[in-house]
Amino acid sequence: MPKITLKAARVNAGLTQREAAKRLGIAYQTLSRYEDESGSVRQDMLKKMSELYDMPIEFIFFK
Repeated sequence: MPKITLKAARVNAGLTQREAAKRLGIAYQTLSRYEDESGSVRQDMLKKMSELYDMPIEFIFFK
């Protein structure tokens, strides 16, 4: 399976930035920054995103 971006994983899960951020327990501005600069995401947050988006971490592309 080809890798996709954090934003694409969120969109594929049918979530807006605000919805995803609320479920992740972070501000939507933080999520926006993560999507723009995905290399700055902590491992524990990546795990939460992976579970929320139902997408294995190894299939998500990081800049």
